Amino acid sequence: MNAPLSRDLPEHIRTALDTVTLDDKYALDYGRAFMSGVQALVKLPMLQRVRDQRLGKNTAGFISGYRGSPLGTYDQSLVKAEKYLQAHHIHFQPGVNEELAATALWGTQQLGFAPPGSNKYDGVFGIWYGKGPGVDRCSDVFKHANMAGTTPWGGVIAVAGDDHISKSSTAAHQSDHIFKACGTPVFFPANVQEILDLGLHAFAMSRFSGVWAGMKTIQEIVESSSTVMIDPDRVITRVPADFEIPPGGLHIRWPDHALEQEARLMDYKWYAALAYIRANRLNYNVIEGKHDRFGIIASGKAYNDTRQALLDLGLDDATC
Repeated sequence: MNAPLSRDLPEHIRTALDTVTLDDKYALDYGRAFMSGVQALVKLPMLQRVRDQRLGKNTAGFISGYRGSPLGTYDQSLVKAEKYLQAHHIHFQPGVNEELAATALWGTQQLGFAPPGSNKYDGVFGIWYGKGPGVDRCSDVFKHANMAGTTPWGGVIAVAGDDHISKSSTAAHQSDHIFKACGTPVFFPANVQEILDLGLHAFAMSRFSGVWAGMKTIQEIVESSSTVMIDPDRVITRVPADFEIPPGGLHIRWPDHALEQEARLMDYKWYAALAYIRANRLNYNVIEGKHDRFGIIASGKAYNDTRQALLDLGLDDATC
């Protein structure tokens, strides 16, 4: 009989293997865990809840949407993680369709309209999800909800599952331009770790600026798996020092005339989002030198592909 495969492993690795479980990705508050991109989207709101608790805020989470590739298993993953989500006061409600799900997320940001003293939570943060065509049909809700705004302890991320090559869709899809038309900044994670990291930034930006945040996901990223670092304090968010909050603030209110909402979005909220991006260096130079003459801008999977193409051409970091 062969000896156990772990016999020759270092002691600390054997100890870790003895205690590791498939639920670590949801159960751990700190440490390394193996998970897929979809599972990272399940873990993300749990991390946000922990971060809020550490700031003395009692928040809750709400997730709703409609399944579709490459997010076809997101709802199943949420159901499987139900006990962990409930422990963090996060509620999952599958949408009848994409529009009703988005409308429900809009409603989570109206917590302040309730009679004083009647709120159970300081805020509700939300995640909407749907495939590319679902983003198309939700543009009306996205525009209205984005103009209305978010709450300081709420925030919303709209997660789009894009099928660039129409692998399992009736048409190829790219959600960037729809989000742009709705006035929604877009985050595009390049790996599983960035789904967590940029997701926390997306919530923080949404809370600060009063806009919804979009997140673009594609099969090559969201259906891939890797070991990630789980740490509520990993992402440090900075409040912009170069942006002056206008009278009345940036957040949702009632009553609020449509033209006033539009003016607030175009004159202040977009610039607040840009100020957050600058303050937290979300757009930055990966490689830079003293005599740079031109640059290449890329995000998400395109960034990974660009770096690999440069390496294939013999252009490593030092050469560039």
